[in-house]
Amino acid sequence: METLQLEEQIVKMLRTVYDPEIPVNIYDLGLIYNVDVQEEGAKVVITMTLTAPNCPAADFILQDVQIKVESIKGVKRCDIELTFDPPWDSSMMSEEAQLELGFL
Repeated sequence: METLQLEEQIVKMLRTVYDPEIPVNIYDLGLIYNVDVQEEGAKVVITMTLTAPNCPAADFILQDVQIKVESIKGVKRCDIELTFDPPWDSSMMSEEAQLELGFL
């Protein structure tokens, strides 16, 4: 599968992952900083953040990302690099997410 197609599938899958406390998916929240498809798709490295360093749902969200991305055909491994640089803020959300949460 082409890298671009795989990236599209990964983004589609990331849009099914939610913070249990926020009714918007983590992709549209702006928590995903980078998706790096390596080894012809066999390995995917996702750089992401959380809405806060002490997010009570952190383990759940990270596990959900890993399980869902690894369920994509051709992906053998998903590594997640968690970062708080830059720290997340509401301006990182998509317009859709900002509308849904009343920021616009």
